[in-house]
Amino acid sequence: MKDFFTPMKIPQKWVCLLAMSFVFGQQAFSSENYVTESIAVSADIMQQKSKTVVGTVTDNGEPIIGASVVVKNAGKGVITDMDGNFKLDVPVGATIVISYVGYDSKEIVYKGESTLKVELSEDVLQLQEVQVVAYGVTKKVTVTGAISSVGTEEILKSPVSSISNALTGKLPGLSTVQQTGQPGADDATMYVRGVGSLTEGLSSPLVLVDGVERSFNQLDPNEIEDISILKDASSTAVFGVRGANGVILVTTKRGQEGKPKINVSTSYSLQMPTRMPEFANSYEYASTYVNAQRRDGIESNFAFTDEAIEAYRTHSNPLAYPDTDWVDMLIKDVALQTQHNFSISGGTRGVRYFASLGVLTQDGLFKSFEKEYDGNFKYNRYNYRINLDLDLTKTTSMRMNLGGRVNDKRTPNYEGSSDIGLLFRDIYWAIPMSGVGIMDGKWIWPDTKEFSLPGTVRDGLYPYYGKGYNTSAGNILNFDFMLEQKLNFITKGLKAHVKASYNSGVTLKKLRKTSYPHYETIVNEDGTVNLRKVGDQTNLQYSESTSRSRDWYMEVAMNYKRDFGDHHVSALAMYNQTMKYYPDSNPDEFKSIPRSYIGLVGRATYDWKTRYMVEMNVGYNGSENFAPGKRFGAFPAGSIGYILSEEAFMKQQKVVDYLKFRASVGLVGNDNLGNNRFLFLPDSYDVNLSGVDGWNNNKYGFNFGYNSKALILGALEKRLGNPNVTWETALKQNYGLDVHFLKSRLKISLDYFLEERKDILINRKTIPLLTGLTSSILPAVNMGKVKNRGYEVEVRWNDKIGQVQYNVQANVSYSKNKIIFQDEVEPNEPYMWRTGNPVGALFGYVADGFYTEEDFGENGKLVAGLPDPGVSVKPGDVKYRDLNGDEEITSDDQTIIGNPTRPAYTFGLNYGINYKGFFLTMNWTGAAQRSLLLDGAFREPFGNGKIRGLMQFHADTRWTPETANTATTPRFTETNAVYNMRSSSLWVRDGSYLKLKNVTIGYNFTDKKMLKKLGIQQLGIKLTGYNLLTFDKFDIMDPECNPNNADSYPIIKIYNLGINLTF
Repeated sequence: MKDFFTPMKIPQKWVCLLAMSFVFGQQAFSSENYVTESIAVSADIMQQKSKTVVGTVTDNGEPIIGASVVVKNAGKGVITDMDGNFKLDVPVGATIVISYVGYDSKEIVYKGESTLKVELSEDVLQLQEVQVVAYGVTKKVTVTGAISSVGTEEILKSPVSSISNALTGKLPGLSTVQQTGQPGADDATMYVRGVGSLTEGLSSPLVLVDGVERSFNQLDPNEIEDISILKDASSTAVFGVRGANGVILVTTKRGQEGKPKINVSTSYSLQMPTRMPEFANSYEYASTYVNAQRRDGIESNFAFTDEAIEAYRTHSNPLAYPDTDWVDMLIKDVALQTQHNFSISGGTRGVRYFASLGVLTQDGLFKSFEKEYDGNFKYNRYNYRINLDLDLTKTTSMRMNLGGRVNDKRTPNYEGSSDIGLLFRDIYWAIPMSGVGIMDGKWIWPDTKEFSLPGTVRDGLYPYYGKGYNTSAGNILNFDFMLEQKLNFITKGLKAHVKASYNSGVTLKKLRKTSYPHYETIVNEDGTVNLRKVGDQTNLQYSESTSRSRDWYMEVAMNYKRDFGDHHVSALAMYNQTMKYYPDSNPDEFKSIPRSYIGLVGRATYDWKTRYMVEMNVGYNGSENFAPGKRFGAFPAGSIGYILSEEAFMKQQKVVDYLKFRASVGLVGNDNLGNNRFLFLPDSYDVNLSGVDGWNNNKYGFNFGYNSKALILGALEKRLGNPNVTWETALKQNYGLDVHFLKSRLKISLDYFLEERKDILINRKTIPLLTGLTSSILPAVNMGKVKNRGYEVEVRWNDKIGQVQYNVQANVSYSKNKIIFQDEVEPNEPYMWRTGNPVGALFGYVADGFYTEEDFGENGKLVAGLPDPGVSVKPGDVKYRDLNGDEEITSDDQTIIGNPTRPAYTFGLNYGINYKGFFLTMNWTGAAQRSLLLDGAFREPFGNGKIRGLMQFHADTRWTPETANTATTPRFTETNAVYNMRSSSLWVRDGSYLKLKNVTIGYNFTDKKMLKKLGIQQLGIKLTGYNLLTFDKFDIMDPECNPNNADSYPIIKIYNLGINLTF
């Protein structure tokens, strides 16, 4: 019995399963079972000779730590050690029972062997894997809603700064689009099951970190234990007002009982642009510009002389005739990123802790030419977290979380301000002959006499060079406190808890402004160049501003969970309240008034033999946006589950290991209409208004009296109130199937969902133009209606061939919505309705190619049978389709021309291989049924005003008489630019793509003796690539970007080297 009661060491892995083995192990080997209880031992076994057997218990070759190995009916047994080994005296002919929580027990008749190798298989039903759900956790096998999860191991595979980018392609039902790679501002836009409302901007999911509404993008990934996506009404109804667009639950790590475990990780990365737009050089720009003028009928005074065009071609005088690729000059090829983390966890039975410190640094891709300061992008982030669990008594426990981050961000000034939204637009607008940049510390401007372009020409440095920089220093603090009391003295399984959370943030912005001189180029008649200095350098000016955020959250809850034989029940009743200070508000006067929510939550679950399951949820919430009497809304939901594989008749077959059906239906709500607040209040006004219009008449106010100069200030009605406005609601349905084959190596999950959202909050649009009013002043009403449907498929395969372990996970998600009603003004033609189409669908003219020489008669006019375009056209101009057949191209010939930019299909393929410490993982992600609409510099060559950059694809694909059969963009023209640049199908591009999002290759050192000498439990080294490959039809730039005037910092790819140490 000595071996039997030997204390077991704390394992290095499978902590959750091993912790449960302690519980069940104490029951299996307790003294009341094996010491005090009178056991009838077979005399035959007692009389047989015992032998010592040595064995190993494994799962697919991996040792099972803490498995019980007992001699049946003999009262003796042991527990496997850290390597899954055991040693036991066993009588020949006796039965050995090997068992472990979550696995099928195995019985072996002992025949006297000296060694045994035992392989256990997972018991799919009994496996105690837990799933994070709303306001708690539950056994995954009993989940009846639609939930997807990903653990810390998957999150850490991506060397990115924003958590949302690490989730791409890994969770069915979640789609992400990253539109910028700017340091500190590269968060992806996320959608859970697409868009169910009338705008994509109001379809963001609710994010909760440790049960409290917080942003999770800038968390250190080393702090995160699990991220779960709640997708159906059964999972989200308890959140009521906030759960209509899905919920993302983030759970941070907590300490486990055992010796202190120290983890140190560090990584260094190289950032590079994935794909940048290319621009025509000076020669191509000038020659195509002049050719366009000639085709427009201009015969003299061209923008560029023949001598200048030749000088651009030969680069004979680069100072007088510059040829500058501004993107190449201003954007670096590579920038550094580093990530470091130190964490420690452990504790005793009564006190457990987890602490983490993380540092992220990101350099920008901008080149800074200033000597007095660095104007490049820069982001530093310092994360900290301490999670503490204390068992105050046997029935009272306390949790405390303290976390947050300190960050500082630097960006160049744009036109002397901190708003850089148009910075890249202006760089793309810069023409190649607009300067040579910086030479010998001098900012050189061109001699504008060498070309004749309309307007003022600016180079690529003009938006930011010498304009200064700005910094933003932020400090975010999060604190949680929870006290839990077991109430078994009232009834077994009852407990209560109270939770309070506080979040505070402050941001200090500093603006440093200055100006630098420039040097104008003066080209002499002999070709020599003089430089004339204009302006002087000024000292860096200083100004600052502060913004802050603050909110608190509290909840009081009663939980009940108890088993009655084969009957398992649980219940939750909760009150919660949140208060947010300084909220974004419309009008601004409301910003000083805190925004508050209160709610009641109820949940009840029941299952019998973990075979039949029922769950009921309800959320009851109040909102400040609605009048008394309409302020509160109830949001119920229910779900059922049925594990068919637990039926007796299913036990006879060997094909299906596990089969579960799920179904849910419920109601969720929304009270959000942008930043508009108190929608029920009476009319609001702008007061004390004054000013004159273009005819010098007073726009506001009145003059009283004869020839009176005194102006009485005016007031303007802003928005009407609506005391009858109330909740918009969404009825959601979900039907799911989970099935396992081949000893659960193959797992498949299917979900089909329907959503009908009605009473959507909108501002009315059907208002007569004669009133002079706009929809912005009309009251909010419950009129919108949208239907959304789709499906999700996830397939997992886990297996082992010899010593090679491998796994594959593939998922596909589809969602498509349809606008049923949006208060749209009835159009003149039925095909013009936006109603009946997806939210965000592209709208415009249908292009039927270009006019050709055959479309014109001898008089230069269009031949009969072609519709009148309304302007004088020439060969090479866009030919629009006459949809209504009235032989005219008008605004009535517009219709849907493309899909939304949000993809309808998202794909993910993830796989990994492990062999003797070596490992390889890959993450592919894709999107389909997604359109991009070119705009701004991406649509109009030479830009509006004809003084802007020319993208290379315009030069390569433009219409000319020689390329009439292959051209995909219209002729270059100044006279018909507006006509050709209308929003049409000509400018719609396929935004589908397939990306190698992440690939990692590494090695975990397995020489335990060597590592032990160094005091190291585990050492790993890995190489990771992020965004390495993209397959798409949009070759202008990265397909996730916005090809318009709002285009921003380039999306990046990363090469990363990381090391991880565990002590």
